[in-house]
Amino acid sequence: MSLRDFGLLVLVCLLWASNNIISKYVVSYLDAPPLFYAVVRFAVVALAVFPWLFPMPRPAWRMIAVCLLMGGGNFALLFIGLKMTTPSAAAVVGQVGVPITTLLSVLMLGEKIRWRRALGIALTLTGALAVMWDPHGFALSTGLMFVVASAFAGSLGAVMMKQMEGVKPLQFQAWVGLSSVLPLALLSTIFEPGALGAASEAGWRFWAAAVYSALVVSVGAHTAYYLLIQRYEATLISPLTLMTPLATIGLGVAVLGDPFGPRMVVGTALALAGVLIIALRRNQVMPLLLAVWNRSQ
Repeated sequence: MSLRDFGLLVLVCLLWASNNIISKYVVSYLDAPPLFYAVVRFAVVALAVFPWLFPMPRPAWRMIAVCLLMGGGNFALLFIGLKMTTPSAAAVVGQVGVPITTLLSVLMLGEKIRWRRALGIALTLTGALAVMWDPHGFALSTGLMFVVASAFAGSLGAVMMKQMEGVKPLQFQAWVGLSSVLPLALLSTIFEPGALGAASEAGWRFWAAAVYSALVVSVGAHTAYYLLIQRYEATLISPLTLMTPLATIGLGVAVLGDPFGPRMVVGTALALAGVLIIALRRNQVMPLLLAVWNRSQ
């Protein structure tokens, strides 16, 4: 990999990581409604890449399902989770999406799991469990439950996406944005009365964060990532994206004061080691999954 392309990948991972921190700031510190935040983000994405919307990829039902899983479902669940947990914990626990995707690939795509990937799955799940553990026993917080649900939605969408062909990155972004706005707006209206007023009270920082998240992170960083995986082997690119959870943890500790004790150290090391083992093995959906998960945070 050239130094220029490596620098681009580092920048992409840092943008993804910064968005994790910004999303946490918006839904927790600004107390903005998470579903409404997702609505605004997807509306901006849809407007920005609308020219790439047509022709619609076929089959239409699968495209809509994929977009709802990888877009609205994935993002909304994550934003709700971030409101109740730290970005650092979410970054580690969210890595369960990698073994979930591997297992779904076996069920839906007929992939085979050898002992190395089985070891990676075990390590990742053990690391996630370590983060969820406290001195009084296993304690899966509500926030982390939403993070796991978000990871599952993204994983299922990634596997279904692999069963489609010829979908271009910006075309995919356009359909994700368009498909997600209406369902999320409806859910926000039901579960977040007064959401627009709350967003207005948050001021310009809410709107600036939504625009940054949509244009710089979703459109810009995601497109750059796809250019890189077209140039290089997935087994080279995928492991390097582990810079994202590491940067998220670093920024979470430095900027937001996230706790990072021995339990988090052990859990992070185990989870990322497991993901690395899985990513180094040939896997049909790993590059797409890592793009989706990192972009969504």
